[in-house]
Amino acid sequence: MQIAKSLQQIQSSYIREILEAASNPNVISLAGGLPNDATFPMDIIKPAMAKLGEELAIFQYGDTAGYGPLLDHLYTRYQLPANQKAMITTGSQQGLDLIARAYIDPQDCVVMEAPSYLGAMQVFGLCQANIVTVEQNKQGPDIEALEQCFISNAPKLFYSVPDFHNPTGVCWSLATRKAVAALCEKYSVTLVEDAPYRELRFSGETLPMASSFCPDHSIVLRSFSKIAAPGLRIGMVSGKESLIQPLIKVKQGADLHSSVPMQALLLELLNNDSFAQCLENNTALYRDRYNKMAEELEKHLPNGCELTQVEGGMFVWVKVPQCDTFALAKSLLAEGVAVVPSDVFYPPSAAKSSALRLNFTNCSPFDLDIAIQKIGQVLRTQC
Repeated sequence: MQIAKSLQQIQSSYIREILEAASNPNVISLAGGLPNDATFPMDIIKPAMAKLGEELAIFQYGDTAGYGPLLDHLYTRYQLPANQKAMITTGSQQGLDLIARAYIDPQDCVVMEAPSYLGAMQVFGLCQANIVTVEQNKQGPDIEALEQCFISNAPKLFYSVPDFHNPTGVCWSLATRKAVAALCEKYSVTLVEDAPYRELRFSGETLPMASSFCPDHSIVLRSFSKIAAPGLRIGMVSGKESLIQPLIKVKQGADLHSSVPMQALLLELLNNDSFAQCLENNTALYRDRYNKMAEELEKHLPNGCELTQVEGGMFVWVKVPQCDTFALAKSLLAEGVAVVPSDVFYPPSAAKSSALRLNFTNCSPFDLDIAIQKIGQVLRTQC
């Protein structure tokens, strides 16, 4: 049986391929966006799972929108406005998929930053959207270019990761957040704010979400994979009720509802008095890993390379002289270091900058030292 045309145009994920190679114990992986296993709150999870085993009701079918007690907690935790609705999803990636399936017809325009999150490009590609990109600077998207893009293309959505962007690690300035929100309201574009890394800030000032400046023109995606454990597969989508109701209809047809036991387990974690300290400890661990990576990169990167400093999240973006980044990544893999080349974060039609995305959360300081030395050596010979 022939696969659908929409799937035929989606290229195999390089990240998936490189992660398979990186599973080799002899490879140091800076490629994936994996939380460090040491951050999983097992001291809370183990007794919580035993307790939940006595609650038969959570093992029955549940509401599509989510487990009521968890939703009540999240409405309060995130101080959602009264006119907004939330829905639990199987990871925030499902929320993105539901948005695309509910709102995007073939050739509808979707705007993204360049570079941008590969998983989002794949979702919108499956819906055969017309993906248009805008350049990014250290403050976020280029506001003048974004307005011209809105005028020229009349997009339905602007997909963004304002806090510790994947892949660049950029955190939008307050002025950029306000300006983007104003443009979305002016041109009736829905801002899709993806916030999986927002709570992983280890320096600098926490800023309001961009969506808070245009609450009636935005949908927010949240993930608990980075602050609890990815295996729970729990995310959340929220926005004005009229924007969320279509997503609930699509989810009902997709999987009826996300796992109720996992939702109940997440609620136990969030309500535990120790969880806030766990999150604080985790961000401190990531700060130390980032500082180690940044120190080694400053020491070993050759001239012509540039490290983008970050204040949180899981990634750094290293600009390199113009080159074939796929070939560069393969050379590094041959040396036992897995990285992600910048080309995978751009749609085919976009102009691409040569860079490497490096993850700092899931390696020991010793492995980071070795990996960065090898990156420096390969860059000096190939760029």
